[in-house]
Amino acid sequence: MTSIKQNLFTAAVAIATIMAPTFASAAQLSSDAKSAIPKDIQQLIVVDYHAMQNSPAAMELKDRILPPELKRLETALKSSGLKVDQDADVLAFAAFRDSGSSQGTRIVGIAQGQFHTREIMANFTKNKTKPYVLRNNSIYPMGSNGMSVVFLNQTTMVFGDKDSVKEAMDARDGIVPDFLTNGDMVNEMGVVDSKAVWSLLDAKGTQTMMKGVLGDAAQLADYDTVKNRMKSSRYTMDFQNGVKFDMAVVMSDTITAATAATLLKGVSIMRKTSGSPLEKSALEQTTIDSNSGTLTVAYSSSDSQFASLLTSPLFQSVVK
Repeated sequence: MTSIKQNLFTAAVAIATIMAPTFASAAQLSSDAKSAIPKDIQQLIVVDYHAMQNSPAAMELKDRILPPELKRLETALKSSGLKVDQDADVLAFAAFRDSGSSQGTRIVGIAQGQFHTREIMANFTKNKTKPYVLRNNSIYPMGSNGMSVVFLNQTTMVFGDKDSVKEAMDARDGIVPDFLTNGDMVNEMGVVDSKAVWSLLDAKGTQTMMKGVLGDAAQLADYDTVKNRMKSSRYTMDFQNGVKFDMAVVMSDTITAATAATLLKGVSIMRKTSGSPLEKSALEQTTIDSNSGTLTVAYSSSDSQFASLLTSPLFQSVVK
């Protein structure tokens, strides 16, 4: 999987923007789930899957926007007979660097909930589904789609292509460092995991995201100066009273953060001059600033305003 710019970031925006307005619970990962994520993570997305399933409109829009890589993962999970639609509460996607390649990126999914593991194992036995055994882990094929699943316990499953799951199990078993040893990311997670929808990106993931957000402005000389000083980023969405989106990009110093804010404000001004009244209104409701070496972007609107914005060229340019 080489196109990180068109998979996880797109999925994060797509999933985050389609949750029901009543979506209010926190999407937190258990220690077991965190330990099954390799340390060298590029992006992590965590959402309340149960709330998403309860909104038909949300599911329809997600099916239209979700990138092929993640759609394939979710389809495999839903068609596996594991009743994830009923039992999953939290769903996470993690993109991490392949330990066997300096360039490759793999994606693994993690589902949390109350799973009927005894029934599932009995069904595997009935269908003569044989697992691949890795140390104490039984990795089961999920039908003919090339995906595999392993249960860490009754409340947590890890799924994805076989090699991705194997790397996740290597992390959990201490063969390679896991997410919990990534101090910077763990600290960033503590800021956002009380939200219903949240995402973390490392430096490379942040650079890709910001390049997409800035568009043509990313070709400017100032962006080259800023790009290599991006350390990480995070964003959250809240739906309790309308829609609120908050993003923070951590820079190496205050001057770089201020420069990035100036670039983004310039992009906003340019888009205001060419956008529709709806897009101009959305940009007016967006605040861009910098503080103590961090670029911040905050957007808020009513539910109806945001629903209309989803079909606009501005939104499509962000999630493409």
